Amino acid sequence: MSQRIPLFSISLLSATALGYEVLLMRLFSIIQWHHFAYMIISLALLGYGISGTLIALFQKQLLKHFNFAYPGLLILFSLSSLSCYLMVQQIPFNAEEIFWDPHQLVYLLSIFLLLSIPFIFAASAICLALAQYPDYISRIYGMDLLGAGAGSFAIVLLLFLVFPMTALILIALLGLFSALVAARELNLKQRWLTPGIIIAGCIIFFTGVSSTLNISPYKELSQILRINGTQIIRQNSSPLGLLSIVESPVVPLRHVPGLSLNNLQEPLAQLGLFTDAGGMTAITRYPRQTGELAYLDQLTSALPYHLNNIQRLLVVGAGGGSDILQAQYHQVDNIDAVEINAQVVDLLKNEFAEYSGKLYQQQNIKVHIDDVRGFLSTIGTDKKTQFDLIQISLMDSFSASASGLYALHESYLYTQEALQNYIEHLSADGYLAISRWVKTPPRDALKMFATAIKALQQLDKKNINQHLLLIRSWQISTLLIKNSAFTENEITAVKSFCQQRSFDIAWYPGISKNEVNRFNIFNQAYFYQGAGALLGEHAEQFLQEYKYYLYPATDDQPFFHHFFKWSVLPELLSLRGQGGVLLMEMGYLILIATLLLAIAASIVLILLPLLAYRKTQSVSSANGSSHNSSPINRSKLFLYFFMIGLAFLFIEIAFMQKFILFLHHPIYSISIVLAAFLINAGIGSTWSRYLVKNYSYQKVMKWAISGIIVLSLLYIVILNPLFSWLIALPIVFKIVLSLILIAPLAICMGMPFPLALSTLGDNTDGQGQAYIPWAWGVNGCASVISAVLASILAIHLGFTVVILIAISLYYFCLLLFPGICISQ
Repeated sequence: MSQRIPLFSISLLSATALGYEVLLMRLFSIIQWHHFAYMIISLALLGYGISGTLIALFQKQLLKHFNFAYPGLLILFSLSSLSCYLMVQQIPFNAEEIFWDPHQLVYLLSIFLLLSIPFIFAASAICLALAQYPDYISRIYGMDLLGAGAGSFAIVLLLFLVFPMTALILIALLGLFSALVAARELNLKQRWLTPGIIIAGCIIFFTGVSSTLNISPYKELSQILRINGTQIIRQNSSPLGLLSIVESPVVPLRHVPGLSLNNLQEPLAQLGLFTDAGGMTAITRYPRQTGELAYLDQLTSALPYHLNNIQRLLVVGAGGGSDILQAQYHQVDNIDAVEINAQVVDLLKNEFAEYSGKLYQQQNIKVHIDDVRGFLSTIGTDKKTQFDLIQISLMDSFSASASGLYALHESYLYTQEALQNYIEHLSADGYLAISRWVKTPPRDALKMFATAIKALQQLDKKNINQHLLLIRSWQISTLLIKNSAFTENEITAVKSFCQQRSFDIAWYPGISKNEVNRFNIFNQAYFYQGAGALLGEHAEQFLQEYKYYLYPATDDQPFFHHFFKWSVLPELLSLRGQGGVLLMEMGYLILIATLLLAIAASIVLILLPLLAYRKTQSVSSANGSSHNSSPINRSKLFLYFFMIGLAFLFIEIAFMQKFILFLHHPIYSISIVLAAFLINAGIGSTWSRYLVKNYSYQKVMKWAISGIIVLSLLYIVILNPLFSWLIALPIVFKIVLSLILIAPLAICMGMPFPLALSTLGDNTDGQGQAYIPWAWGVNGCASVISAVLASILAIHLGFTVVILIAISLYYFCLLLFPGICISQ
């Protein structure tokens, strides 16, 4: 009985594998930190690279038993997807110990290798199918990409319906289903297959339902649950985060960061609201009378209310509502609050409505489920829509921020362009208030100060020092940016406000040295010195010589939390035994460690075995080739597939990061951009096979790479203005628009890889077919490195440069292509 090419099982397997990849990013955001996202992409691609090596070395044996090996690999993927994750949860990895505990590097490597195993099995199945059916490479590769794109999109929809651990169980079971589909496509009649799959399914189900998320003991939720009597009373989940509501009846929660030490008013009872086991905000019991909120006037963020009559307020990141309660205490008439996570708003409107005093349903409070830049773009800049105050307070947790774990987090909230946008939406005498955690030496506050200076310069403000004011408590700093110059009356009010609360003034127009560092005393007046230097004639020299990277973040380099400088590393390491490691930006250094691990793993597990295979093939070719054969040019073949791997991921990663501005959240951007690139690359792969029936490989390749170059350059120019113009659209329309925007570029990018593989498959002397797994492995090796390298380059050079590098690599591939199957 004839068998079909297993296209549907390949597509289903790819969808499951990509869904697993995106899900791992969510899971690691919960149990560890957001910066693991790029490690997940890298280790997934490591699995794909290793698969090429394995198939290259053992393809004769595997192809001989294809009908057994192919579904077997699908079953192994399913079993390992759950088991490897559960094993990783038991590894006691702590990112903050990596520079003084050598075991942490071993733990990180163990995580890296364990989580690559499921991807090895999935990719081996696909690579084996490519080797088994060399005449159908474009169709197989196309179905692989189409399935992968659909999977990256479907997992986001699934995460709206179920918790992450349930999604993990469903993905493992879906892997088993793909094995059943494969058996039907291959007309397999083995009696063991169906019972074996049923047994495997039972193992997965019962193991999964009895497992829980093992959250790092260093995350805030784990810490607070150690308090006697504390318990989680509610959990909600979505792609935007796992929300946990915590009650502490024995030791009541009192979360008021930076509260003045002079405060005499007891804070109200609270519930803790955690997102992904961190980023705590408080849901406060609504007061019986407004006077009970007096403690909220003992925060640095209360300063604007003492300088002017605030009638219209915008709160960014409403969360549990503390900033709104502060505004109510100061009798603000009209309050707009922006919150990106609809589940937070839903909790306060429904289940915790009575506890919070139906805060989000009060007549003078309008809650907008949106990103702040998207919201501002919908209301215009006329006087009726301008705000007297825009309040942005503590949008990240102290523990993660202090350890530098946000270093890789793309934040379009704090870029130069964002601050310009906020200031343009202020009334004539309006304020922008940004509160950040205090660290020593100062980082956040001074970088925000530098960004504010640049934003004011771009808005053509005169006497910029007259528009800025900076104060701090023992824990929190607040930067005030005024649309007009501060007046003498306002400065007098600032002095009185800080004196009464024992807050330190770091900068106001005309400040003198003896007015600073009086209450919360540091060895030096760091904040005052830094603010003065940034406003002075030698600001550039100060930025270059300062211990941390303080240059303003931009929309092209939106890494506000990146402070690391390589020049300071030797000094910090020399202070390792004296607490110097705590001054490092750990998120960035973990990314570097991941890159080094990726390179080492790629060399040992992919390149060295492939080089051994290359020598074997060379001997084989020499012994069996005829005088008329055309041996493979292995050097050009290596360079071509290596550069294609780098270039594809460079563009893909850059677009993932750029589209966060448009789609507002990393998980949306990653999944939608992945889906758009992979689905359309699959279409391009399939289309390329039809094109070469009428045109030469060289001509089709020239068209594809020319399209990539032209479209990439076009997007560099138009994407940011286009995002600014369309950012106000509803999220559904923006998702559709993102898919449409990426489609032409992705279709072109889907052609160079299968075209080159097809030239190997069509090689008349048969040598090329043996090199298909080898090429797959080389491409995988490059992809492993490029996933992390692209992020590092984006941090230092910006997305535009990353895309330009990718364009150059594609151009060199076009030059190499004619020679990969031509004798040297």
